[in-house]
Amino acid sequence: MATRTAANTDVDNGRLVVWSGLLNGDDGSPFSGYDWADASVAFTGTFGTGGSITLQGSNDGTNWFALTDPQGNAITKTAAGLEQISERTRFIRPIVTAGDGTTSLVATLWSGRSI
Repeated sequence: MATRTAANTDVDNGRLVVWSGLLNGDDGSPFSGYDWADASVAFTGTFGTGGSITLQGSNDGTNWFALTDPQGNAITKTAAGLEQISERTRFIRPIVTAGDGTTSLVATLWSGRSI
């Protein structure tokens, strides 16, 4: 279990945040999205047997909750996919909650700046 550091890049009037090499039990270093207005997340990589990743949010950096899509479903994936994020929280991170020795995932968050 490790915390993976995100690569942050300003691009297209927004912020691109990429956590890579996420293994079973890993989480991503929290991203502070204080200036974003809208965001989406894509999960890619090798899920392996039973692989699952969840996007979490927190306002205090201690208590984490699953973020949801516009339909109110938790953003949890067992295969590659893209989701819009409904909540606007102080911190965001991915967490890999299941998988096997081949699980290696990438979470890519794009957030547009407030105008």
